[in-house]
Amino acid sequence: MMMTRNGLNFGGGPGALPECVLREAQQSLWEVPGVGLSILGISHRSEWFAAAVAELESNVRRLLDLPNDFHVLFLQGGATQQFSMIPMTLLHKKASPADYVHTGYWSGKSIAEAGRGSSIRVVWSGESDGFRRLPCDEELDFRPDAPYLHYVSNETVEGLQFHRVLGPDGVPRVCDMSSDFLSGPCDLQPFSLVYAHAQKNIGPAGVTVILIRDGLLADAPSDLPGFLDYRSHVQTHSIYNTPPVFAIYVVLLITRWLLNDVGGLKRMGEINRQKAELLYERLDESDGFYCGKVASADRSRMNVAFNLPSRELESRFLAMADAAGFSGLAGHRSIGGIRASIYNGMTVDAVEQLAGFMDHFRRRYARRQAADAGGVPAWLPPAEVSAPITSPNLPDYTQFSPQ
Repeated sequence: MMMTRNGLNFGGGPGALPECVLREAQQSLWEVPGVGLSILGISHRSEWFAAAVAELESNVRRLLDLPNDFHVLFLQGGATQQFSMIPMTLLHKKASPADYVHTGYWSGKSIAEAGRGSSIRVVWSGESDGFRRLPCDEELDFRPDAPYLHYVSNETVEGLQFHRVLGPDGVPRVCDMSSDFLSGPCDLQPFSLVYAHAQKNIGPAGVTVILIRDGLLADAPSDLPGFLDYRSHVQTHSIYNTPPVFAIYVVLLITRWLLNDVGGLKRMGEINRQKAELLYERLDESDGFYCGKVASADRSRMNVAFNLPSRELESRFLAMADAAGFSGLAGHRSIGGIRASIYNGMTVDAVEQLAGFMDHFRRRYARRQAADAGGVPAWLPPAEVSAPITSPNLPDYTQFSPQ
């Protein structure tokens, strides 16, 4: 049985949320259980909300087995605000530049913002290769006196993901984990600051989770604006100003789901690995029909990006996928192509349906041999393209009407 469009939303952000969380959030718009008020009308100064923030912090600590010297904050401004807050806080009166690794679209954004009036050094950039791979350790010349090292753990646009920790232990590691935070087990002991905006794996846009070691704030400048000073948010338990109550509540629901329904991050990681393998198998077994964008060793488990042999076929793929009920499969506007984002809320069943659709589409547009030396285009629909393909194991996507 086919799913609703909510269940087949492969968008890169905002990402799909678990159905049970959507239903709880729906209920909360009318009345939060045990409170009697809509979540949209509950005061951020209420005891209930303070307790909700405290529970959320506790859940994050449990999921990650977080060291005690980390503060857990729930701020606004997305990752973009962190691109500026981090150098404002950590580069004050520093003689040496911070090290940045340029691995894709979002790390490029962070570099541009950090470079506004701050001293930074780009240790490595994959731009000349079209961001098709990540650097090996031998290519990275980190400075031992750098105030910090910054990198992005998962590049959502290109579909690249680090599967190791970068840098020397003597330099504070700062990591943008916006698109793979809480997607699997993660040892945060090597890090000093981690940030993740919540429109991928952990909730709707509007809130950003910050994990920051207490010692990192010791040398922060004293003249920062209150809203841009991590210490202000630490002292007020993330309620320095009016916070995004609804977004924070949904993140709370996500952490409850991860703890109580999924069974923790180890199990979540196993599920996400299974989903990614389903799609990468389709790429690897397609004889080049589906062409992955990045090196196999650096493939993301969150964002599977690929191309078809022509833009015409990509357009047909997207149109047919949309008619079949799939959403969000168009690649990022900066590079095009196809991208399937398979965040925590995306079920294995939904990914299996997408994999089946990919099989179906490839069968309809199988490669034809060039007819003559003149070079008939290699990728043309066969004569029977208009005839539906049926299979006992595949839905008839040409007849599907989403619920």
